[in-house]
Amino acid sequence: MNGFPSQSLAVAAGAGSAVLLAAALTFQAMGYAPCELCILQRWPHLAAAIIGGLIWAFGWRRWLAALGLLAALCATGFAIYHAGVELKLWAGPQHCSGGVSGLAQLSTQDLMAAIEAAPLVRCDQVAWSLFGISMAGWNAICSAALSGLWLASVRGRNRVPGTA
Repeated sequence: MNGFPSQSLAVAAGAGSAVLLAAALTFQAMGYAPCELCILQRWPHLAAAIIGGLIWAFGWRRWLAALGLLAALCATGFAIYHAGVELKLWAGPQHCSGGVSGLAQLSTQDLMAAIEAAPLVRCDQVAWSLFGISMAGWNAICSAALSGLWLASVRGRNRVPGTA
């Protein structure tokens, strides 16, 4: 990464987020319904893709690259959190990780209504994995790599390949 201009790094990182979004939407089109945490992970990638597009269209600005880095770090954090929920390392949001709060206070009818209203896609269950790593895990890995590209861009590496 040392020899690539900051603008190229930022555009590549933004394009990487766009590719991750496209992959998520492709999986959704294939029938893998996203959970609430899956959808939450998409927003920072959308922001990073837009920022990368702005840098491509209008030129590199350190503050834009810093916003891209912030978006990528948020995506990484959300993905790590989601992967941890899937691995049962910590509890996820109760409304998408199973369980209904306040069971003691609910009547049978209210309990049935709460169960029927509960989301069908759970955040703590892996819908798909590759080499034992879930989609959230892969998103964490890819998002961390994209964060590295954004960081290199923010640091202002502007040398042209082949020059000193």
